[in-house]
Amino acid sequence: MFRKLIAVALFVSFLAMSTSGLMMFVIEKPSFTIQMHPVHKLFGLVLIFAVIGHLFLNYRSLLNHLKTRSVAIFGGVLVVVLVLLYGVVLNNKVPEGIAGPMDALAAEAEAE
Repeated sequence: MFRKLIAVALFVSFLAMSTSGLMMFVIEKPSFTIQMHPVHKLFGLVLIFAVIGHLFLNYRSLLNHLKTRSVAIFGGVLVVVLVLLYGVVLNNKVPEGIAGPMDALAAEAEAE
């Protein structure tokens, strides 16, 4: 039963995250991004817990997949790209004169 619940949670949270993310990508308005933020944030947390459950249930299978050289290299490349992108994003700060008012407006919009 736990496996079935994890599978459904993983599927629904993937749908929510992918559709809300794609909508925010296509509709490039900060107001729309703030509007979608609660959905994206909540299902992001559901996705994290579902993935942890999935990893717990399929740990051995995942390790077996990583024994294939090409799969391990592919995973390694994806991790390197992720780390590099985080590095770029974290070093590309929004100026405080813009970020402060933007954060205040976002907090006000989420409070409504």
